[in-house]
Amino acid sequence: MSDGSDLEADRRLLRRAVTAAGALALEHFRAASGHWYKAPGQVVTQADLAVDGLLYGILIGARPEDGWLSEERADDGSRHRRRRVWMVDPIDGTRAFADGEPEFAISVALVVEGRPVLGAVLNPATGEHFEAERDGGARLNGERLRISERRELSGARLLSSRTEMRRRDWSQLIPEAQFTPMGSLAYKLALVAAGRFDGLVSLRTSHDWDLAAAVLLISEAGGRISGADGAPLLLNRPAPQHAGLAAAGTTALHRALVTRLRSV
Repeated sequence: MSDGSDLEADRRLLRRAVTAAGALALEHFRAASGHWYKAPGQVVTQADLAVDGLLYGILIGARPEDGWLSEERADDGSRHRRRRVWMVDPIDGTRAFADGEPEFAISVALVVEGRPVLGAVLNPATGEHFEAERDGGARLNGERLRISERRELSGARLLSSRTEMRRRDWSQLIPEAQFTPMGSLAYKLALVAAGRFDGLVSLRTSHDWDLAAAVLLISEAGGRISGADGAPLLLNRPAPQHAGLAAAGTTALHRALVTRLRSV
């Protein structure tokens, strides 16, 4: 990992980049810029491309030797030859963004040798700026995050996507819990790190750019996150995909969620 002075410079760079990206995203959000489909069910907007370009210009402009992995930029595989990789989702929750719902986020993480060392998740519509540093804790707008201490499924407040809420009968699989549908995966995980919800479940495919910053937020807040099968989330593999997720504030609740997901 970078030494302390380098990491401090990286932290300032990340904050500057994410703040600028948030301002740009908010301009597009308020203007209700158009959107289209890059693949069936995959929405993209002008904001996705503009924010991606801005972040790339700031981060790689300042750190040209670093690698890059973004949802909106072709992966040429060069990241595997780099010790440090920026993992970026310029607008996570694009469907919510396009629909005018304030449930989207900008997610950026610096991953060094496969481990996230800095992460930021910013919801510019709500002004929530989540930040984490490996071994340095996690914060929301400067205040230390406090993870939920719930240990049981009974009464647990869980998050899932609207798509999964339509396609899966979570009330049958986990009837003891209370489910809230929400957009952006990175934002949902940040809210778990902040203790506003007890956990999250998903059986959808996610990607490194969705997760890298949020993984650090949850771990630094004291929570647990894994694949739906309980396996660790390994970043910067050739195929940066993950089959399902389970996240919770406590080991006991995380274990209970994984047990239910394994039964599907």
